[in-house]
Amino acid sequence: MKNLLQSLLPFILLFSCQSPKEQGLKDHFESDFFIGAALNMRQVNGTEKGADSLLLMHFSSITSENGLKWGPVQPKQGEYRFDFGDAFVEMGEKMGAFIVGHTLVWHQLTPEWVFQDGEGRFLDRENLLNRMEGHISTLVGRYKGRIHAWDVVNEAFEDDGSWRKTHWYNLIGEDYIERAFRKANEIDPEAQLIYNDYNVWKPEKRKAILDMAKALKAKGVRIDGIGMQGHYRLNSPSLEQIEQAILDIHEAGFEVHITELDVDVLPRPTDVEGADLSINFAESEEWNPFKEGISPEQEKELVDRYISLFDLFQKHGDKISRVTFWGLHDGSSWLNNWPVRGRTNYPLLFDRDKRLKSRFLE
Repeated sequence: MKNLLQSLLPFILLFSCQSPKEQGLKDHFESDFFIGAALNMRQVNGTEKGADSLLLMHFSSITSENGLKWGPVQPKQGEYRFDFGDAFVEMGEKMGAFIVGHTLVWHQLTPEWVFQDGEGRFLDRENLLNRMEGHISTLVGRYKGRIHAWDVVNEAFEDDGSWRKTHWYNLIGEDYIERAFRKANEIDPEAQLIYNDYNVWKPEKRKAILDMAKALKAKGVRIDGIGMQGHYRLNSPSLEQIEQAILDIHEAGFEVHITELDVDVLPRPTDVEGADLSINFAESEEWNPFKEGISPEQEKELVDRYISLFDLFQKHGDKISRVTFWGLHDGSSWLNNWPVRGRTNYPLLFDRDKRLKSRFLE
């Protein structure tokens, strides 16, 4: 017996000294909602060092940032590029993640040829619908049963609740949304179908979105959830405004998805909120004050904002299906270039070295 104990002693000591497994974000919030990140090409094809281990540790969902938008995936008519999509889905499957495709119909990052005939004239309603439905059929069909949710239509309303006068709206009419959701459902009836927009915390915009979604639902059109883009700032919107949006969406009968979450810590030339890419200012020293990093005090303010947001999200964990950050870490955030080009921003929970910012899970 003594010899047996002596032989086992090194292993007993080894296991008794091991620290508990480090807990990732996805583990911390496992009983509440998926934790997601939007990914770029370098992150899905393995060329960004450390991205895969960060994803495995902390995330249970992934979203395609730009790689499945119309421009990158079909830059010319009939010329589909699936390198990103294939690598993205393969990565998600290896992770066992909830995979979200973004986005099928949007007014930006959609090439002009989509709306025109061969001579540069705008298409009529039926021809544009055929083109839109053909794109949805090809993309959703390729990943049927593998992409678990689609942002079907993105940003169809202005902040005042009026329809955004895009080519989709002007050439087809309001029912382009209905046709997009019907086609996506026809091609993959198992995938979750989501309408996605920013500034849903604004009452006028939220009312317009929910009126549209409820009217379509009454007609038998399947819309499963509303994506609330979380492009927030340190002091705006208020927690009360965000909470009311969560409650209203849930009360209307739709799942709540917190999408595109980030917190802008930099000043802006205007008080613009949200994510309108048409608003863009030239590179400026004045609006890029933290090129060398933010102070510990500023980082604390950012982390405190995230803590308060996640406290709110956990409070409504029974209503929220997913919380997705718009980027994996500060270095890959779109806010380094919007609304002022070339800035150095710090809007996510992971810094440029892929380290979780202090105190968040303390």
